[in-house]
Amino acid sequence: MKPFDEYVAMAEQAHGHICAGQILGIRMALYGLRLLGLDDPTGKHRKRIVTFVEIDRCATDAIGVVTGCRLGKRALKFRDFGKMAATFCDLDTHRAVRIIALETSKDLARALYPEIADKNRQQMRAYRELSDEDLFRACWVRVRLGPEDLPGYKAQRTVCAACGEGINFKREVVLDGRILCRACAGERYYEPIEA
Repeated sequence: MKPFDEYVAMAEQAHGHICAGQILGIRMALYGLRLLGLDDPTGKHRKRIVTFVEIDRCATDAIGVVTGCRLGKRALKFRDFGKMAATFCDLDTHRAVRIIALETSKDLARALYPEIADKNRQQMRAYRELSDEDLFRACWVRVRLGPEDLPGYKAQRTVCAACGEGINFKREVVLDGRILCRACAGERYYEPIEA
């Protein structure tokens, strides 16, 4: 593992600024990796880790910096649960730990540094110093990953019967005997505008 301040510098560069969420994300990832016994996530352990993040906030960028997991490498999975939580999976041992940030950490930051008026600065300082147990709850979990969810997976593409767009990695839906993309099957996040 790298020195903490090196992760802070890397997170700041990746995210564009440093904030309490970044510090929390660094700590969360370090804790998860430590519990799994993975000490070289961007080196010898880089192909062993898949991480699920549950929020689209600052911490997610920091988690990616520490773990080396990226969406483009298929090692970072996003589930929009709106929770400050992440699950770290070791593909070799099939062990996974979900780390949840405790709501009480903000209160602890206020109690620890009441003289710091700026909430972000107050939390950044406290999140560096508080114990893992004061910041997080760890839960061992089982994560079932199919081959199509793993980094490096390759499979034949299929084509949506409705829109004609290609679909990767077994992400198609069969509805009434037709192969459809998720958008055409009703999971569309956008609305086409006809010209």
